[in-house]
Amino acid sequence: MLDGVESLLPQLPADKEIVVVCAKEGSSILVAEMLSEANTALSVSYLEGGMKAWSSYVEPIKVADLSGDGELYQFVRLGKGCLSYMVISDGEAAVIDAVRFTEVFTSFAAQKNVKIKHVFDTHLHADHISGGRAIAQSTGATYYLPPKDAEEVVFDYTPLEDGLTVQIGASKLEVGALYSPGHTIGSTSFIVDGTFLLTGDILFIDSIGRPDLAGLAEDWVGDLRETLYRRYRELTEELIVLPAHFMIMDELNEDGTAAKRLGDLLAENHGLNIKDEEQFRQLVTEHLPPQPHAYKQIRQVNMGKMTPDSDEQTEMEIGPNRCAVR
Repeated sequence: MLDGVESLLPQLPADKEIVVVCAKEGSSILVAEMLSEANTALSVSYLEGGMKAWSSYVEPIKVADLSGDGELYQFVRLGKGCLSYMVISDGEAAVIDAVRFTEVFTSFAAQKNVKIKHVFDTHLHADHISGGRAIAQSTGATYYLPPKDAEEVVFDYTPLEDGLTVQIGASKLEVGALYSPGHTIGSTSFIVDGTFLLTGDILFIDSIGRPDLAGLAEDWVGDLRETLYRRYRELTEELIVLPAHFMIMDELNEDGTAAKRLGDLLAENHGLNIKDEEQFRQLVTEHLPPQPHAYKQIRQVNMGKMTPDSDEQTEMEIGPNRCAVR
């Protein structure tokens, strides 16, 4: 291990704090101590709990103020690349695409002195276990899921229909204002306060959604192109895109959020600039990255058909998210 640590030293910047995260907690402590001893100029710390703690860490970051006294927060799960959202206004809150660590959201709502009234999933997730239904059950909130993604679910839900509008205090959260299939057949985008476009796993900052996680890439690729090349292009380019995932740290802004103007993405995102339809089809059906670890089981959990314990859920979510085509 010493040789490996010493080989890292020339690559480490002395003017930044270094946080060591290893698969085993004890290894994180050991490596941090070895780095500090090898170069006393380095500022080194370690993450207690190792990779397991890193994967579960979720950081709420304020995106913007909304109409009235409203606020919009992005919850960043750095270790997995997941992005969740909370809209707050007049003592009420809505949660969108929550990860399974539900206490992060309920504790934050309590801190802000608001009651969670609505919980939404943009689609049936395949790369991570949703916390949406659990939050709704613990708070009494209404849980919304696109019905086209919910044909096999074994629990009650409120259909997330195209055009549905839900009022969150003084902030008008337009839910389902844009039915946007392609990643899944039910994928639905949200427009918040006429300013923010929550794209789920259809459009990311540096990539586009993959259509194959239900085994229907050939069937859904046409829907994906229709969403990206027609539906989104009918919207104002001033909307700020807020995706449900990021793949690389470069997609994050200086404040830690993943957010970018739609007009900029239409000009810069490669997946939005493939004019030839057949070339687009080949990109998203023939050059797909490996599928997420245990994605079939994760879909079963999110349908309510499996109830794994915490350790089993952690095992299912091992590895990076792979919802995108680049």
